[in-house]
Amino acid sequence: MQVKAINRFVRMSAFKLRDVARSIQGMPAEEALAVLAHYPKEGARHIRRTLASALANAENNHSLHRGDLFVKEALIGEAATIKRFQPKARGSAGPIHKRTSHIRIVLEQKEEK
Repeated sequence: MQVKAINRFVRMSAFKLRDVARSIQGMPAEEALAVLAHYPKEGARHIRRTLASALANAENNHSLHRGDLFVKEALIGEAATIKRFQPKARGSAGPIHKRTSHIRIVLEQKEEK
């Protein structure tokens, strides 16, 4: 059984979030939450919220036990870019790209042997 949670339009670039997401892939879900709580990057806060949501979905919607779940996928996709302009010298303007991302976490139940 797979359970997922998606957090859309997070105001952080996908490049910054992917570094954090790679560190938790394949981990047990409880251990991944503990790792993200002490991870030094700001992106860990957004990924931790999404992982907590996926765990809540598993418990409430599918009656699964938290200890039996592991992180199958932690995918970060690029979302829309907000475009702004910064005034420059001599009446010109420089572009500013405010990047956003989608976070998708898929949990799967461990197979019993």
